[in-house]
Amino acid sequence: MNIKTICFYLGLFCFPISLLAFVNILYSSYFDYFLSIESYFITLLISLICGSGLYYFGKNTDKKINFIDQLILIVLVYIFLGFLVSIPFYFSNLQITFISAFFEAISGLTGTGYSIFKNIKYLDPTLILWRSSSQWIGGLFFLFFLILLFSNKSFNYKMTYLTYSGESNFKSEENIKNNILRIFILYCILSFLFLTLLNLSGVRLFNSLNLSMTLVSGGGFLPSDNLSEIISTNPQKIVLSFGLLITMLNFYLIFNIFNKKIFFKYHIEDFYLLLLALFFIIIIYFNNFDLLNVIISIFSSLSNSGISLIENERNLSLFFLFITIIGGSLISNSSGIKLSRFYILIKITSSEIIKLVSPNSVINKTIFSAENKITDENVRISFLIFISFFCSLFILSSFLVLDNIDFENSFKLSILTLTNTVNSGMYNLQNFDFVNLLTSSKISLIIFMIIGKIELISFFLIFKKILLKD
Repeated sequence: MNIKTICFYLGLFCFPISLLAFVNILYSSYFDYFLSIESYFITLLISLICGSGLYYFGKNTDKKINFIDQLILIVLVYIFLGFLVSIPFYFSNLQITFISAFFEAISGLTGTGYSIFKNIKYLDPTLILWRSSSQWIGGLFFLFFLILLFSNKSFNYKMTYLTYSGESNFKSEENIKNNILRIFILYCILSFLFLTLLNLSGVRLFNSLNLSMTLVSGGGFLPSDNLSEIISTNPQKIVLSFGLLITMLNFYLIFNIFNKKIFFKYHIEDFYLLLLALFFIIIIYFNNFDLLNVIISIFSSLSNSGISLIENERNLSLFFLFITIIGGSLISNSSGIKLSRFYILIKITSSEIIKLVSPNSVINKTIFSAENKITDENVRISFLIFISFFCSLFILSSFLVLDNIDFENSFKLSILTLTNTVNSGMYNLQNFDFVNLLTSSKISLIIFMIIGKIELISFFLIFKKILLKD
């Protein structure tokens, strides 16, 4: 394990937290919110000291690390940044335990949206902004991981090469910097676009700012207890639907639109996602729901955000859970198993059945009728992801049942945790109390929120390296 290089990159990831803390200090000073300003000074100081120390510790070492070390780095980023993000929660006047503060931080960084806080609108506005900022920076970091690290061809279990991922040339340090800059600029453009559209639709600026960070990251934190308190008019619902739609599709789709380069053959996955979303919308619409509310719920489920205007829906909660399991594009902030993996297994299964019926048939193994073909490795990885998902579901459900949570709620909550989706009313879990969970349950949810983001196979590879080394 290249410890010094891992520390070097970990130090770099600390500096954006320093910037967010500095922004919150300015916000607190400008609007006279001095109640929690000391906690942001503490966060700024600790993140700068830790970031600088780790940076200089690994500054003079070789900057190249293998894929397993990259996985270890990602896990450490979530854990260490979770510690930094939890500081303002812990030192707030809400008097919560450290594990609860850490739970809130990891929920934000992974874009899950579980919250230990009740009556959100009564929180210090700086703390609301800090919650939203945590999921915004978490979404940005995950895109870095997804495009720069998970595109590794030796361990490409994310299979990002099956869809358009920009100019994926990361051979030199300069190219890596250029691609990071492009990702950052595009991410900021989308954030500003959502902010502008929400504000123009009549959402107050503070709510627009927080909600735009939720949308672009596929997160679940809201600046209020209920989405209906923020979104009420049809124009606002349309803007929200648009934001959720963009989040579930390929991150580079909007980039190509801005550059007037619509490569349809590279975005066929997105076309299939739109068809699938339309199919689900038609099914649910005939259950006498408001059309825009249905669209928001479907897009929210596919993007693994989970925010919804549909409340207390028992009859369709399992249906919405199934949609969250599917997830969005391979290159997006969404979690879940992903449509492409479902497509691969369904196509290969049907191909094998056709072979049995008609052995001389010519089987088309292209994915989404594009140039890329489905390989045996794609099939093995897709099958492994399915197995690991349901193994994780069983393990987490078992832990939650031990905390006296009934089986239905533990099952639903496990699915939402593994897909990094918030517990909204459309899953009939909107009143779930995270505060009074046992410490063991909170730790289990923290672990599986991270697993849901980077997938269990990552931990298998890390353990494999450790065991082989021993």
